[in-house]
Order: sequence, then C-alpha cells, then structure tokens
Amino acid sequence: MFVEQPPLPYRLLFPEAVWRIKTPGRRTVCLTFDDGPVPEVTPWVLDVLDRHEVKATFFMVGDNVRRYPGLIDQVRQRGHSVGNHTMHHLQGVKVSAAEYLADVAEAHGLIGSLLFRPPHGILRRRQLRLLRQNYRLIMYDVVTRDYSRRLTPEQVLDNVRRYTRDGSIIVFHDSLKARRNLIEALPRAIEWLKSEGYEFRTI
Repeated sequence: MFVEQPPLPYRLLFPEAVWRIKTPGRRTVCLTFDDGPVPEVTPWVLDVLDRHEVKATFFMVGDNVRRYPGLIDQVRQRGHSVGNHTMHHLQGVKVSAAEYLADVAEAHGLIGSLLFRPPHGILRRRQLRLLRQNYRLIMYDVVTRDYSRRLTPEQVLDNVRRYTRDGSIIVFHDSLKARRNLIEALPRAIEWLKSEGYEFRTI
C-alpha cells in the first residue's frame, strides 16, 4: 500500500516554503524527525543515526523540550540540527494567527531555531506571512506515515523507496505513536538510501 504524498497544488499554495533541497553535483536527501523529543524514542534514533554516520534535522514540540530538556542538548551535541514545531503541536487552521504565533514564540524560547515546520503541514496564509518575517518554513516531499497503525514497517519503507528522489526532504517521527514502525523501517530506509547513492545533509 502506497500513500499519496503532498500534491503539487498544495505546494503551490506555499511557494515560500522549502519543499526540497538542491545540492548541485550530489545526490542528496534530508532526513527529518517530527514531534519529539521523547526519552522512549529519540535516544534510539540518535544511536541509529550515529551507527550509520547520518545527520538529520529534528522539528521539536516545545512542550516535549520543556519536559525533557536534556534531549535537545543530546541532539545538538551529536551534530544534528533542530527546528520549531510549535509549543503544543497546534494545527494552524484551528486557531487564530495571534494564538498560533504566540505558541510558536513560546517554543522558540526553548528551541531557539529559526527553522519552522507546521504540525500536519497545515497553516493559514496569514500565519505563513507573519511567520516568514522571522522563520524559514521547511516542509517536505516524502511522508513516511510511520505513525499510522494501519501501515506495516514494510509499507513505511515502501513509501521511502517509491517517493524519494534527489533533493527529497523525508519525514519520520521520533514519537511513541511511530515507534512500532520506526524501529524496523528507519535502519532499513537509511541502508536503502545509501545503496541508491544518496548522501545525507541537515537543513
């Protein structure tokens, strides 16, 4: 079972966002992780990345950083980059621009990164315009759906194999919901990407 990736018309609504990266002369991808950090998953992800000598970008929920402040330090100390994923994992379409920006600002106080990714990839145009004054909006073009209980680890891996191309920004999740699929799919995805000649970079 394959899942549909972000459709082109949706990407055209937010041309200011970064959907893919370009590294001329090199076949490159970015691994990203959303919704952490949590002690049950994030340290394991860091160990897998270390073992494969891969660097990634972690878009963190501020409330998790507040509860587990040592984890953001671990992520940075091990050479990875971090981004803001709001304080309370808010969906922009469900709140006002003022409420959304306040939530992002609260998370920024803990995370201190100018990279931002909206939870679920959803926000209003006004929220985007205001966020762009201070943040770089990072989206994606490959969603693994590792959090889905309806998908198996093999299907999560198939999403990486089917949709990844040069410059892809790939989304995994260092969350409890994703752990069942992540444990098997992440190492195999990295091995496959390497076998295909991809290099890894942070954002």
